[in-house]
Amino acid sequence: MAAADNNPAAILAAEAEARSGAGPGGPAAPAGPRGRGPRGRDTTAYLRYAGGKLGGALVSMFAVLVTSFFLFRLIPGDPVKQMTGGRRVSAEQLAAMRQEFGLDDPVWKQFTDYVGNVLTGDFGTSYQFHAPVMDKITEALGPTLWLTGTAYVLYTVIGIWLGTRTAWRNGRLGDRFHTGLALTLYSVPSFWLGLLLIITFSVGAGPLPGLFPTGGMESGDETGFAYVLDVAHHMVLPVLTLVAVGYAQTLLVMRSSLLDEMGGDYLTTARAKGLRDDLVRRRHAVPNALLPTVTLMFVNLGTVVAGAILVETVFSWPGLGGLFYQALSVPDLPLVQGLFFVFATAVILMNTVADVIYPLFDPRVGR
Repeated sequence: MAAADNNPAAILAAEAEARSGAGPGGPAAPAGPRGRGPRGRDTTAYLRYAGGKLGGALVSMFAVLVTSFFLFRLIPGDPVKQMTGGRRVSAEQLAAMRQEFGLDDPVWKQFTDYVGNVLTGDFGTSYQFHAPVMDKITEALGPTLWLTGTAYVLYTVIGIWLGTRTAWRNGRLGDRFHTGLALTLYSVPSFWLGLLLIITFSVGAGPLPGLFPTGGMESGDETGFAYVLDVAHHMVLPVLTLVAVGYAQTLLVMRSSLLDEMGGDYLTTARAKGLRDDLVRRRHAVPNALLPTVTLMFVNLGTVVAGAILVETVFSWPGLGGLFYQALSVPDLPLVQGLFFVFATAVILMNTVADVIYPLFDPRVGR
């Protein structure tokens, strides 16, 4: 036995038998049922985890459907009288309009009709625009994606970059400055910041002349490349408003997450191996610290579709946010309900996508 223990060939043969599952001189152990191994268990656990998240998303969307119907019926005001624009209208005409839009039906019938129509992609007809709700949403979706999509890319990149640098230089002057500025901007209401930018850079303050338009998406008299420059000129202030608030949130989350990782033993080990400080940060600390930021990125991606209601309203931007404000002022129930459902669904779907792909970044999740 001692000779076998000191024989390299015997040792290698024993290790091979152990890996194959065969005993000394015996046949290999039969493989277990398919899907029973570690990989099978991981796959089954992940599918169960993903299925639970998708099921929860469907339940949330149905809850949004119910909420969007009943919530906005609590808004004071008569939609039919609002549509008349203050003109004197007889009771018979008002009754005919209520019948046209189904407002004289019982609430339970209105709700069942609404749910049935939504399931077929029909959100009804707008009271004030006399057009299908989906057509109005599609029309306003493009400007919203241009505005909030541009801001999303900018504040995500800036927030992650500055959050990484401030955390790695924790306690220094740059860290204190950027953290203080981010906390201030994150606390400022976006519409108030937008108004300040309009007063300063559109109207002009003191010797500073107005440099940008006060609102809108275009001047209306440009074509070709001049039109692109004109739209970009109108986008500067609203994008700056969204970036100022969005980058602050991303910076704070990234900084906090990286600070938690900086005390890890694996970073000490990486430094002990002789890796440069910037390589330790880029290859080891930042990838692990990105996990909470990835979740935030997907949540913010959902709000790209929802738009920024207050910012679009302040800058008279012709997007979904401005359309939602117009619909609330009537109230235009089909349009408000359709927009609310689209906004909430975008956020729910992006949260679900983040939950489903999160185990790809952190295998501990979903087991």
